[in-house]
Amino acid sequence: MIMADVLKIFLLVVGALIVFNSYWLAGQALFPRMVERSSRQYVNRPIKTLLLGLIVAGPLVLMGLAILENLAGNPLMNIFGWSFILIPALLGVLGSTGLAWKVGCGLPSPEDEGQPWLRVLRGGTVLSFTFLLPFVGWFVVLPATVVSGFGAAILAIREARREVPA
Repeated sequence: MIMADVLKIFLLVVGALIVFNSYWLAGQALFPRMVERSSRQYVNRPIKTLLLGLIVAGPLVLMGLAILENLAGNPLMNIFGWSFILIPALLGVLGSTGLAWKVGCGLPSPEDEGQPWLRVLRGGTVLSFTFLLPFVGWFVVLPATVVSGFGAAILAIREARREVPA
């Protein structure tokens, strides 16, 4: 393996970690109430959050893959196939911002009151470092984080709809 291959892999991994943290920070900045509701889901019902994410996101992603595999020649079907994959992934990353926030709350700092996004940055950094462990981090922790984030996002949206006065 030459140095260019090593650098390519290293920079891809570092870039992926930066992208996750960027999405988590953007989620905190754009949807702070949803992040708070998502973090409550992780505290109150973590297993239900993971199972709901698996039950709902799994079939959507499989359907998207089947559409891309069987109807690849049709551009409209390609859009639908990618939508079935990317929308759950994006909602999963957005919902997992609550997990990053929760991890950051466990690492308190005196500057948290003035800058609440620091919790997400600290928690997201620690959480993304757990993705680095070979095999367990790649195939267990990372998918469980995104899948449970999808479940947390669904439960947070449902909770927000209940809070809206008629």
